[in-house]
Amino acid sequence: MLHRSTKRPQFFYTTAPLPCPYLAGRTERKIVTELTGPDAEPLHDRLSRAGFRRSHNIAYSPVCPGCNACIPIRIDAARFTPDRTQRRIARANALLRGETVPARATAEQFALFQRYQKARHQDGDMAAMGFYDYRAMVEDTPITTGLIEFRDPDGQLLGACLTDWLSDGLSAVYSFYEPGLEKRSLGTYAVLWLVERALQLGLPYVYLGYWVPLSRKMAYKARFQPSEILLSGAWRPIEAYAGPTLEPVGQPGGQPGGQPVVAP
Repeated sequence: MLHRSTKRPQFFYTTAPLPCPYLAGRTERKIVTELTGPDAEPLHDRLSRAGFRRSHNIAYSPVCPGCNACIPIRIDAARFTPDRTQRRIARANALLRGETVPARATAEQFALFQRYQKARHQDGDMAAMGFYDYRAMVEDTPITTGLIEFRDPDGQLLGACLTDWLSDGLSAVYSFYEPGLEKRSLGTYAVLWLVERALQLGLPYVYLGYWVPLSRKMAYKARFQPSEILLSGAWRPIEAYAGPTLEPVGQPGGQPGGQPVVAP
């Protein structure tokens, strides 16, 4: 007797070309798939290990023709050793209290988010987000997600980091902080906090999304050492990086139903 699977097939789609947010004069395309249903969590786990990122209930990965400048990167939490600058940043923020709260948008968070966007990314799309857009970014998640809030001794919210919990690590989705405190490097401190939290939870990695060596605002991720990057389908030490190429990269899933190879 034949048994037919009732599991819904997972469809992948390729987006239309858009201006690249990292490298001027280039365009980006993404392969995307929806994260829904009871399998959303394990699917997100597998896709994260294959270099995908999450936004709302969508997992995506760049598939830009002629460019492979975006490189998935994760910190080896157990072996991580802060450098001199990172130790200074940790000391400067030693009085901050980090607390994990549910993925629920608040007016306090949104006010900080707005100040951050207007000061740091005034020309970006996120600067025009209203409260309901922000709430969707925080709350529209099919997986285990939380917000790390960073407060000073007086209880003032100085920073926040939207974070996904994976079976093998923590994934920093988006962070924002008080724009008048640039010298305290709160973005770096948030990553240091996540590394400590991963160690406490017995999780081996902190996923930082995409390292873009050619982009000034994305190159900082390589400062967290040791790190691993995803090259040719395998996670390797960042020292294996040999620079970007301009050869076309594969575009799996260009039509509905196309599926990329994902890690088991």
